[in-house]
Amino acid sequence: MKMVILIQTDFGATDGLMSASSAGSVLRGCVKTPFIKDFFFVSCVLIYFSLFVERMSVYKKLLSIIEKKKACSLILIDPDKLKGEDIKNFLQKCEENGVDGILVGGSLMMSGDFDDFILAVRQATSLPVIIFPGGVSQVNPNADAILFLSIISGRNPEHLIGKHVLAAPLIKKSGIEPISTGYMLIESGGRTTAEYISGSAPIPRNKPEIAVATALAAEYLGMKLVYLEAGSGAQFHVPFEMVKAVTSYCSIPVIVGGGIRDAATAAKMVKAGAKIIVVGNHFEDKDNWKGLKEFTDAVHGHFET
Repeated sequence: MKMVILIQTDFGATDGLMSASSAGSVLRGCVKTPFIKDFFFVSCVLIYFSLFVERMSVYKKLLSIIEKKKACSLILIDPDKLKGEDIKNFLQKCEENGVDGILVGGSLMMSGDFDDFILAVRQATSLPVIIFPGGVSQVNPNADAILFLSIISGRNPEHLIGKHVLAAPLIKKSGIEPISTGYMLIESGGRTTAEYISGSAPIPRNKPEIAVATALAAEYLGMKLVYLEAGSGAQFHVPFEMVKAVTSYCSIPVIVGGGIRDAATAAKMVKAGAKIIVVGNHFEDKDNWKGLKEFTDAVHGHFET
C-alpha cells in the first residue's frame, strides 16, 4: 500500500499562516488510499499544526511591513490618557487609516488599571499590541509582544540590566514575545519624564557620533531594534542628521519617536533612514484623529509635499 504525502511550507507573506482550510485541502488531496482517508486527514492536520504552522512573530511581522511599505507606523497610547469608549473608537480609526501596530505604556501609571487597559485594547483591535513598558509591573499576557528596553544611553545599572532580571521570568510566564531594544534618550529641549524616572542623562542632540557608537554597541550585543527617543511631548524631535548618521551605520531597524507632530516630519524621518515611526502625544487630542491617514501615508512613503 503506497501513500503520497505532500506538506506545503510556503506560508503566505501577509500573516505567516496557512489557513486550516488550505492545509486541509492539501492534505486531503495527498492521501490516495480511500478507506483511511478521514483518519489520516485528522491525524495529519494535528501533526501539521503542531510542527509546521507557527504564527509569525511580531518582530518578523514588523520586518515584513518595513519591506513592503518602506517603514512602519506605530501609535503609542497612554493608559492614563485614553479612556472608556475612546479606546475602541480610536483603535478603529487606527485600523481604518493604515496604522501598523499599537504600543501601550507610559513612564508613569496614575490610573493603576494597566491590566484592564491592555485587555480593552486587545479586544478592540486586530493590530499587533506591543507593550512599551514603564516598569516591571507592565507585563501582561493579553499583549502580543513587549519591547524589552535597555536604556543604553544612560549608565543607570537598574535600567541597563537590573529591572530586566526581575521582568524576564514574568515575560516567560506570560508567553508574550520579547523584542530586545536598545533605548536611547536624546536631548529634546527640556527634561522629559523618561529621563527623570530613569535617572539617565540623554545623549546631546549635537553629538550624533555618540548616538552612532551607542547604537552600534546595541547591534553588536544582539539587540533587534534601536529606539531614538526625544520623549513624550518633547519640545524638539530627534535631529534628522542624527537619525541619518545612526541608520547609515546600523543594519538593525531604527525606531524614532517623540516630538513628531506633523506628517512632513514623519516623512523626513523615514527619508533619513528611520524604519519605525512612533507618534503618541499628538493623537491624545481627538481633534487630531482626522490626521491619522496623512501620518500613515507619510510613513509609508506616500506623502505629498
